[in-house]
Amino acid sequence: MKKTKDERRTLIETTIQQNPFITDQALSEMFEVSIQTIRLDRNQLKIPELRERVKSVAKDQYQNISALEDQDIIGDIVSLEPNHYGKSILTITKKDVFSRNEIARGHVLFAQANSLCVAMVKHIAVLTKESHIHFVKPVHLGDVVMATAEVEFHDDKYYEMSVTSYVEKERVFEGIFKMYYISEDE
Repeated sequence: MKKTKDERRTLIETTIQQNPFITDQALSEMFEVSIQTIRLDRNQLKIPELRERVKSVAKDQYQNISALEDQDIIGDIVSLEPNHYGKSILTITKKDVFSRNEIARGHVLFAQANSLCVAMVKHIAVLTKESHIHFVKPVHLGDVVMATAEVEFHDDKYYEMSVTSYVEKERVFEGIFKMYYISEDE
């Protein structure tokens, strides 16, 4: 049963509050209206587009990062518990894909995962010692990639982390990253 405009807008507002990373496409499918209708609804509700919502959430997380400058991070860090857990989001743009088929270049997904791992380690200098990665499914122009990383092990020189990346609920990338760090007193 179709919702009235006011009912739909109330539900859109609630949905975005619960998940600020939801795309206009997903909202369009959820409420069975066009993407243009979703954009009009968001504008009326004064809700910014996905990219602006992500930047707003990400801005608070960057103060926890010591090994990278903001501009060196691939994707936007949206959740970070230093030395334990992290999450980043990346919207695939034209510069990230092969022009022939609009499939994301592998190094872009790797870079998102790798910079998330570097950002998670709360030390001044962090380098990737090794990684074992697997590209599970192709990622396309316009896809929003959510990468989550978790520390599996660490000692006095290394962190080992698992990273899994998703587009919506579909796993597209996974890897194990071994990160070497230099303590401030070295």
